[in-house]
Amino acid sequence: MEVKKNPKADLNKDSGLFFVIGLTIVLFVTWRALEYKTYAKDDLVVEMLNVADDLDEDVPQTEALKTPPPPPPPAAPEIIEVVEDTEEIEETIIESSESSEDTIVDAPILDVDDVEVGEEEEDISVPFAIIENVPIFPGCEKYKTNEERKKCFTKGIQAHVKKQFTYPQSAAEMGVKGRVFVLFAIDSRGHITRVKTRGPDPRLEKEASRIVTTLPKMTPGKQRGKAVTVPYSIPINFVLK
Repeated sequence: MEVKKNPKADLNKDSGLFFVIGLTIVLFVTWRALEYKTYAKDDLVVEMLNVADDLDEDVPQTEALKTPPPPPPPAAPEIIEVVEDTEEIEETIIESSESSEDTIVDAPILDVDDVEVGEEEEDISVPFAIIENVPIFPGCEKYKTNEERKKCFTKGIQAHVKKQFTYPQSAAEMGVKGRVFVLFAIDSRGHITRVKTRGPDPRLEKEASRIVTTLPKMTPGKQRGKAVTVPYSIPINFVLK
């Protein structure tokens, strides 16, 4: 006998759908369980302060200090003697030292020619590169143009440095070397002033300053026919051989 099944009574028909639904529910519940957060409850401490309605305070007993009464004032004398002023007092008269409008003051009359007016020299500094007449190094007077005198000035400075150059012994023993930049100025009278040095060692700077200060007096530079101060700078190399 052949067994016949009703297609509506097949239990395996929707098993796949139920499996997916069940799996979805399980995953959702698992996700929510993992995401669930709990917080510790703070312990609430309630402090109560009992204050009594009636405060019994012991008030210390104080006694008033008995001070003796002040002594009575001295009695006034019964007889008052009246002394007459017999001496004469000389009054001192202080005269005012202020002069009035009517007072005539005798003042010496000064002549305008008797007053000497001193001229204050203004220190004007003009760079070496743009000055109209450069300072003349001794021996460069034979050159007429400014450019020729500039070249002669530079050669004279270099020759003087080579002639006066002496390597400091202590620096040479320690192997100190380098370049020292020297800045100085030829003032309006031709003297060397404002010597400043910058180098790798104080001993080299001292020697470079000594060399520059021994420069001879020069003919000062001029700007518009007036003697002015001219700054100048040179590098001095200290090399050990």
